[in-house]
Amino acid sequence: MKIGKYEIKHPIIQGGMGVGISWDKLAGNVSLEGGLGVISGVGTGYYQNKAFSHKLANDKPVNAANFYSKDGLTEIIKNARKICGDSPLACNILYACNDYGRIVKDACEAGINIIITGAGIPTNMPEFTKDHPDVALIPIVSSARALKLICRKWKRYNKLPDAVIVEGPLSGGHQGFSYDDCFKEEFQLENIITPVIEEAKNWGNPPIIAAGGIWDKNDIDKFINLGCDGVQMATRFIGTFECDAHSNLKNVLLNSREEDIKLLKSPVGLPARGVITNLQKSMEEGTAPKVACISNCVAPCNRGVEAKAVGYCIADRLSAAYEGDVDTGLFFTGSNGYKLNKIISVHELMEKLTKGE
Repeated sequence: MKIGKYEIKHPIIQGGMGVGISWDKLAGNVSLEGGLGVISGVGTGYYQNKAFSHKLANDKPVNAANFYSKDGLTEIIKNARKICGDSPLACNILYACNDYGRIVKDACEAGINIIITGAGIPTNMPEFTKDHPDVALIPIVSSARALKLICRKWKRYNKLPDAVIVEGPLSGGHQGFSYDDCFKEEFQLENIITPVIEEAKNWGNPPIIAAGGIWDKNDIDKFINLGCDGVQMATRFIGTFECDAHSNLKNVLLNSREEDIKLLKSPVGLPARGVITNLQKSMEEGTAPKVACISNCVAPCNRGVEAKAVGYCIADRLSAAYEGDVDTGLFFTGSNGYKLNKIISVHELMEKLTKGE
């Protein structure tokens, strides 16, 4: 699979997962094994016990400059490079991030090859990479209409997407659909793929990558047969030794049941899929951690206004999960997270995904 100037040996992109689930060890090893490893740009101020967050309050990074630490992201990319060498390496940067443009520039300056952006419609994404023309750009969309809008806006930069990720409503974390639409047949991945493939033909025919609920080689083959060039998978990579997540986070998924995985309300204003844990119970009982915006992580939250409305701060709760706090952590997962039953190496997982179980 070719994305911009970069050749990816296997048509498998490892989805970006923050805070701290896909950083240097996971992304570096996926790229080493011939997939495309993706570093999450979210919460890099927590990297190496907050060593790269230059201002803390209540042991949390203060404001976007520290939550999205440039020094932390640079160190993560550097350490991933030590693992994968010159193999292509990507960074996922949410469009909803405060400081989005600055984070994109930080990733480019640190030597990333590919930028992936979802959690919004990144109409001005190329503005921040104009000094780095070799960096490939991949928007995440959930409809042909969104792709058309992005391409029309990008024309002013004389740029078109180098690939397009089409994400259906079975993915982990935030969804590109309303709560009700997540359950409707017409919005399922296999039904939104074809219109996006057709729309992409009007805009240079970039590679189309399917995402959301993809689990094994049978799923990969299914979407390639539907006309996709590759797939993005995130949750299954949590079940690897190299995944940067805390062992407690991995165990939450290992111990989860299908009925434990639900769509949750989020301060971002979109439904988000995760595991029901003690956090949700404590919110119902009024004993959840107090919401106080310190990190100012995402624009839609409006400095904690939406966090207070839904009952939790997403930066605080995701970082708690990263640090292994099972009582107050927020544990995102795709719909198939309950299928994780053991931890294996990235090498073994890539073997299974490319050759079959």
